[in-house]
Amino acid sequence: MHFLLLCILSSTGIFIIFKTLDRVGIPSFPVIVINYLTATLLGFLVNAGEVSAESIRHAGWLPMSVIIGIMFILMFFLIAYSSRKAGISVTTVASKMSVVFPIIFSMVIDAGDRLTLMKMSAIAAALAGLLLTIYRPEKGKVDRAVVFIPLLLFVGMGVVDSLVKLAQHRYVMDADTALFSAILFFNAFLSGLLAMIFYRKDHRQFRRGVVWAWGLMLGTVNFGSIYFLVRTLNHTFPSGQGLDGSVVFGANNIGIVALSVLAGLLIFQEKLKAINWLGILLSALALLLFALV
Repeated sequence: MHFLLLCILSSTGIFIIFKTLDRVGIPSFPVIVINYLTATLLGFLVNAGEVSAESIRHAGWLPMSVIIGIMFILMFFLIAYSSRKAGISVTTVASKMSVVFPIIFSMVIDAGDRLTLMKMSAIAAALAGLLLTIYRPEKGKVDRAVVFIPLLLFVGMGVVDSLVKLAQHRYVMDADTALFSAILFFNAFLSGLLAMIFYRKDHRQFRRGVVWAWGLMLGTVNFGSIYFLVRTLNHTFPSGQGLDGSVVFGANNIGIVALSVLAGLLIFQEKLKAINWLGILLSALALLLFALV
């Protein structure tokens, strides 16, 4: 499906941009704020329906968009920090292996999305793969951020994806996807403006054209990552049958992990130990099982 492919490409772009920002020495905070403004504007541009304050205020998904928007910017800070400390491969796997959360949540809220032995095996393999991927044997003192930041990202992203699934399942129709995305990103943008109080040293960065350029690029792929995910979850075949949320999240994460790890190796020359390769392979196997159920 083209929506799923676009979601994979967009999500992978987020990790590549964060890693590149670190390489070129551009602070991530102003880029993150500009990114959410860009994603908000894209949502309103793509939205085909009429927009009014009254319709937004009475939308069932509005409270959830506020919560998700705030969590989005928190997770973006974690992704940026983890990409610098633990690397793009580890960060990608940690965030994408959080797929176990929305997969389980999908089966809880959707009676048609049933737990099977294969799904149980995939969840176990996913957790084992995560631990092996982020493992870093070191002599002497170990940077705890290399372990705890990816783990925190794992849990946080899992909660965010579960909330997106809940909003999509109960409230967001296909025609509402762009507007839902726009309001979600607008809430994240407002949170970013509030956070500027604590990032005063970066205020001057907003005057740089290159910072705005990176923010526009990040906002474009960030918008695509959520917009195309919801469109995929809402997709129905001509027969009227849709896709299980567990299958969508599994297939989506397979592609993201594969492309991001490949980017880490080819573009950024990241080096992984044998045990990390084992973890990545185990993670890929788990995600493949999710897609095959």
